[in-house]
Amino acid sequence: MSGEKGGIKVKIQQFGSFLSGMIMPNIGAFIAWGLITAIFIPKGWWPNADIAKLVDPTIKYLLPILIGYTGGKLVYDVRGGVVGAMATMGVIVGTDIPMFLGAMIVGPLTAWLMKKTDKLWEGKIKAGFEMLVNNFSAGILSGILAILSLIVIGPAVEGLDNILAAGVEGLMSVHLLPLVSLFVEPAKVLFLNNAINHGVLSPIAIDQAHQVGKSLLFLVEANPGPGLGILLAYSFFGKGTAKQTAPGAIIIQFLGGIHEIYFPYILMKPILILAAMAGGVTGIATLSLFHAGLVGVASPGSILAVLAMTARTDYVGVILAVVLAALVSFLVASLLLKTSKQPDTDLAAAESKMHEMKGKKAMTPSQTATPVAEVTEQNTLPTNPRSIIFACDAGMGSSAMGASVLRNKIKKAGLDIEVKNTAISQLPDNADIVVTHQDLTPRAKEKLPTAYHVSVENFLNSSKYDELVEELKNNQ
Repeated sequence: MSGEKGGIKVKIQQFGSFLSGMIMPNIGAFIAWGLITAIFIPKGWWPNADIAKLVDPTIKYLLPILIGYTGGKLVYDVRGGVVGAMATMGVIVGTDIPMFLGAMIVGPLTAWLMKKTDKLWEGKIKAGFEMLVNNFSAGILSGILAILSLIVIGPAVEGLDNILAAGVEGLMSVHLLPLVSLFVEPAKVLFLNNAINHGVLSPIAIDQAHQVGKSLLFLVEANPGPGLGILLAYSFFGKGTAKQTAPGAIIIQFLGGIHEIYFPYILMKPILILAAMAGGVTGIATLSLFHAGLVGVASPGSILAVLAMTARTDYVGVILAVVLAALVSFLVASLLLKTSKQPDTDLAAAESKMHEMKGKKAMTPSQTATPVAEVTEQNTLPTNPRSIIFACDAGMGSSAMGASVLRNKIKKAGLDIEVKNTAISQLPDNADIVVTHQDLTPRAKEKLPTAYHVSVENFLNSSKYDELVEELKNNQ
């Protein structure tokens, strides 16, 4: 039964990762749109009618097409991206709202159909006709899907979008939207934060921002306040390794925007999820009270990114939402840390607790301290590895931080090995060594079973990095 639960969790993570994977590579374009909107629209900091002309075409055409292309590429490389982008034009033209949800549907769908179609005549085309068949098959299929999207899919998705928007407005009208945090905060700790933010909330929030100039939904998941409060509580009332590393984690979480850094601290004492939930509820309630919001996606969830995307008239509400969320989270976490009868564990042992919570086979603290070779796959360490890939869910946050730490250690050891970071869904087939957070290792192994896999318990704890570097030196 536990294996089934673990398998379901991995599938949910994979689906969530796929959704966020269509948005995350295009975050730069979303931020550009948000900045142009915040600065140059009539209510912006420096209104400029000519520059503001970029706002509407970007949100209606460029951003959905980018999503459709990226979704198609995830399914069937560049060929899938091209047909996905073409089909996305159908949902754009067939509706009057930004078609992010439509692009997330038709982009991957068209690419999948293209992939299946190509297999029908794979190896059956006469020499010299490959390009002709490939180009016309892509053109015909994407054209048909564009027309179908225009007539059927676009209007259907618009109806779904309206239902979702009405649901959000309904929750706001009866002042129940803060209760969303009761589901969002626990889901974040299961590494579904990017899926929730970029796969679900952001498309609705961007539509709201296009209509009224801002949306508080941008801060439902991205608010750094709850995590800051928990880390502050550990800094004052924690013990051992947790107390020592919490201040450093604050910098990475609050300024760097990498929220994954505080997840293990909650898993050390799972009851602390109540502090995160209380902070999240407080933050959303404050935003609702002040009618405050952001004009665009704040990614990563750094206080700097949040302030950069804050609507011109909403700084008081947004800052209070972050501060009060941190304060409430800090007070609740401090109370729980001081009164909890649960014995304190270190960060490594917290990973064992995490596996128990998620239906996996748990490891004892002594097992978490075993050499790298014992916690990785049974295959041996490559003799002359060319690359080490640090992978995380989105490929931009924790993996970038881990890769930076590991890259410096590899360099100091005099090893000529390239260290890069990427999303698990985009792991290159030729990766020799893959490093992931322990909770994400099963997905990495499923994606690339032939690689040598290393699991790390905490991004700030580099003991596993040191062990890996030492083994690489000895191996050479």
